[in-house]
Amino acid sequence: MELLFICRDARVDSLLSTMAMALEARKASVEAGISFTGEAIAAMAGRSFDWSPLLRDWSTRVRVSRNATEMGHPLSNPRGPRWTKPVNFSRPPGRRESGPLWSKMLGVDERLPEDLERPDMAELIHELRQSYKVIGSY
Repeated sequence: MELLFICRDARVDSLLSTMAMALEARKASVEAGISFTGEAIAAMAGRSFDWSPLLRDWSTRVRVSRNATEMGHPLSNPRGPRWTKPVNFSRPPGRRESGPLWSKMLGVDERLPEDLERPDMAELIHELRQSYKVIGSY
């Protein structure tokens, strides 16, 4: 893999940025994937996503939701563009996986989206070693 993004924060802005960058990399014919870990695993398993402190106010969240959706990165909830639902992001092409460490420590593997791949630790270490660039932190 050329680029492996790691998304560990359960923040809407972090998830949106990571997924948008992976999608844009794929559009540029770069082999890219995302590994979710830490807080992101908990949020994808049903806990809530949060916003960064400077982006929490209602008007900013509505603006980000509308603009991201217009840019082709759907963040809006089906209830309308004033509401956000990060798990409804369109799935970017490429590998999307749950980090085995946190999905096992949290005991949430069965609650994660079905389309997330679930590598074991040996597979994850191999992938990290083979990736040309790894962006993020576990």
